[in-house]
Formats: sequence, structure tokens, C-alpha cells
Amino acid sequence: MKILSRSSCRSLLVRFTLLCSLLIASVTQAQLRIEITEGSMRPTKIAIPPFGGTLSSGIEEIIQNDLRSSGLFQSMGKSDLLAPYPAKESEIIYRDLRAVGADYILIADGVSSDVGQTINWSLFDVASQRKVKGQQLSGALSQTRDMAHQISDAVYEAITGIRGAFRTRLVFVRDVGPSVRKRYQLVMTDADGERPRTLFSSADPLLSPTWSNDGRKIAYVSFETSRPAIFVHEISNGLRQQVTNYKGLNGAPAFSPDDRRLALVLSKDGNPEIYIMDLASRNLTRLTKTRDAIIDTEPAWSADGKFIYFTSNRGGNPQIYRISSTGGKAERVTFAGDYNARPKLSADGRTMVMVNRTNDNFHIAWQDLETGDTRILTKTDLDESPTIAPNSAMVLYATKKSGRDVLAAVSMDAGARFFLPSNNGAVREPAWSPFPAE
Repeated sequence: MKILSRSSCRSLLVRFTLLCSLLIASVTQAQLRIEITEGSMRPTKIAIPPFGGTLSSGIEEIIQNDLRSSGLFQSMGKSDLLAPYPAKESEIIYRDLRAVGADYILIADGVSSDVGQTINWSLFDVASQRKVKGQQLSGALSQTRDMAHQISDAVYEAITGIRGAFRTRLVFVRDVGPSVRKRYQLVMTDADGERPRTLFSSADPLLSPTWSNDGRKIAYVSFETSRPAIFVHEISNGLRQQVTNYKGLNGAPAFSPDDRRLALVLSKDGNPEIYIMDLASRNLTRLTKTRDAIIDTEPAWSADGKFIYFTSNRGGNPQIYRISSTGGKAERVTFAGDYNARPKLSADGRTMVMVNRTNDNFHIAWQDLETGDTRILTKTDLDESPTIAPNSAMVLYATKKSGRDVLAAVSMDAGARFFLPSNNGAVREPAWSPFPAE
């Protein structure tokens, strides 16, 4: 469940209590725009001259912004390069590229019409003067951004060996209107914050959005029934199903790796406890059973589905524990700092990120699941709600900047950082999608 009151974050006890009482922080309508604040000390320099032919304008700019946002690349555009600008392999002058320090060059040409467009692109290594990758893409004009993100993904993977995540999407919660007539919205955007789409709007608060692993559904908490209830929402057609209606808390949904089950938190039997629901039968399996005043919350599945990680104050202060998804004894897994909460597991199964409190500072921390090694990733303040990119390269989270609620991102090695502030207000509770279906 969401740690909801930012004004209460400096009090450990109050913060954890609010986590489980589902109070709502105020947010306003927002459009996200990436603001890069820090990148690699030695970024790979990639020349991206204007694309040739009759392609839609702006494609190369989208690719430049994608690669720059990873923190690993310095995109070199028209103003950084020497004319004439190549659009074909025969037009590349490697001497000029070496003179400006380019490591790679991405060129493209193609044709665009009222029906659609075809892009022929190629990536070349400047030092070896060889072609590294190339592809022909075709699509409608409405798919221009998708094709640009697809090129970015291919370039990123060709150079780093890591699958690119620029075609993935984000969801987050925002609200619109004055406080007396506020409407809460579940919004989906591209990974760069563009093309916002409101999936659901309500006069009642929304919390804890999370993606299914096939990328087709989102589960979240809504108060539209006058108390918290979990809904599963199909993105393609907007169909919504309410899957819980128990007394007390119904929150913190998390899809199993096979999407057949949902880990969640219920207080129907007293304390907030971790349960697993079979989505086909709606049968419940209770995983935790604790004494009075103990709170178990925020379940997260391991990549192989064998374990559930969750936040609990059973040892005094909130820490993260692990339990078999078939039940059994829970074991504590976090020991750095006096507070750890909101666990999220990477898709590669190697690491976990969480909200960590050390010396009264709430930051996003990274932990190696095999060795237990832990390090702080963020430099911002009052950080919360981490979510990991499906390629395990970046972490997105909610934080404050100049007194405003914004989203921010940091690379897993803490070498790259950027903000996604809103134009008008605050956003919260981000969730990063899985890779799109090929």
C-alpha cells in the first residue's frame, strides 16, 4: 500500500500507520516531461544527423531524447556535426565524425505519405567503420513515435547488450479540478511521459496501480464503493472487474509472474495480512498470520514466483521479509537502516529496490538478493513508490523537487538521473510496464 502523507514522512511511526490507513495525498493534473540532471561520466557519443527522404519531422529528436535519458549516451545532432549530413552509408565521412568525437552514427532515410511511412535506418561504428545494425520499419503516421522508440531500443541493445525499454509505458495517478470537485485519474503514458491517456477517472481516490506481466491489465485500489476495493482493468477495452469486497483494508495488489494469481493485503480477519487470490476461482490463501498490532503489507513477487517479499513491523520497525508463496515461516531480508519498505523485485531476479530510511532520510535503496549488499541510489528527499524498468536498468519513483511532487528516475548504478515533473501540479504512484509483446 501507498505511504501516503508526505508531511508525515519524517515520523517513522506515523508514516507506517498512514501506509496502512490509505489516506490520500493531494495531486493535480500533470503532463510529464523528462529533465535530465545527471548522466554517465563517459557517455557514448552517437551522431544522429537529420534523416533523409520525406520522413515525418522529429523522428531523430525522439531517438536523441530516448538515448540521452538513459544516461549512457550523448546524442549529437545537427548543431554538433559537420555538414553535409549523411543519410546513406556512401555519404558518411568518418574523418569528420572522428573530428567531433563521435563513437557511432545513426542514419536513416525513407518515404512518408498520407497512408504511412517506411524508414530504413542503419547504425555504424566510427572506429571500425562497419555497420552494427540496420532495419526497415513501416507503419502508419500515427505510429511515428512507436517506430522511433523501436529504433532507440535496437540501438541501445546493439551498443550495450541490454534490451532497450523505450517502447514500454508508465501508469500513475493524478487528479484534476478544484479540491471540492476533484477527480482522480489513472493515466498511461509512453516511457518518456508523452502521449498521456486517461484509463479511468473517478470522484473517489485511486491507489497502487500495478501491471500484469503480459502488459494487458492493470490492478489498482479504488474507493468508489465507499471503502477500498481492488479492481482489475483491461487496457484494450476498458473492462473493469472488482475482485475484492471484504471489510476493512483491501489493497496493494501484485500480479504473479504467470498472471493467474494476485498477492494482496486484507484486514478482514483483524490485522492487515498477506493473501494470494486465484483470479479464476477467487479463492484466497492466507500467507501470514501475526499477533495484534502487527502489520504485513506491500507484497511483491520474486521473478520465479516462488517467494513473496513484503513489509512488516513484526520486528519493531518496518523491514522487508520473505515468505514462500505456498506459505511457511517468513525471514527478514533487510538490515541496512532502521526502516525499509515498498519492495520491488527486478525482472532478472537479481536485485530488489525499496524505500530506505537512514539518518532520518528517506531514499530509494538497492539490494543484491544473493549477497545482501545494499546501497543508496537517490539524492532527492522523501522518496517513495519505486518501480523498476523491465530491463532492470532504471528505477522510477515519486519524490519532491522545489516543494512539488514529481516523478524521478535513477539508473541501477546511480550514474544517471532525470526528473519527470508535471507542468501543472503533482503526480504519484508510478508503475513501469513490462516489455511490449513482439
